[in-house]
Amino acid sequence: MKKPSPNPPETDPVSTHESDLNKLGESAEQSFDFPIPSVADIKATPRTPSTLFTVDPEATTETLVVYLVETLASVDVMVHHLVDHLDGGSRNALLGISNSIMLAEITANRVLDQIDPLK
Repeated sequence: MKKPSPNPPETDPVSTHESDLNKLGESAEQSFDFPIPSVADIKATPRTPSTLFTVDPEATTETLVVYLVETLASVDVMVHHLVDHLDGGSRNALLGISNSIMLAEITANRVLDQIDPLK
């Protein structure tokens, strides 16, 4: 047995659209009321870096570069693992990222060679 349902209320689609435009206009006006700081204000604000992740200030340059090389090598391995699961443009983009990682790793290795040259 079908249950009788009331007719939906009739609405004017134009007035609904105008209402949305009015709300959008109000939002835009509110966003312009937000004060935008000047470049001088930004530069005058002291930078306070987060101490959540810090590097030991006593770490030597060699230690830091070794860690950098190892991290880059690990990231390159992860990227190559992902490349095996992709095709097309995404694969090509990831291979480009891998190439950039490899160049950074070569550069870091060169810095490491200059810090501790081979005998």
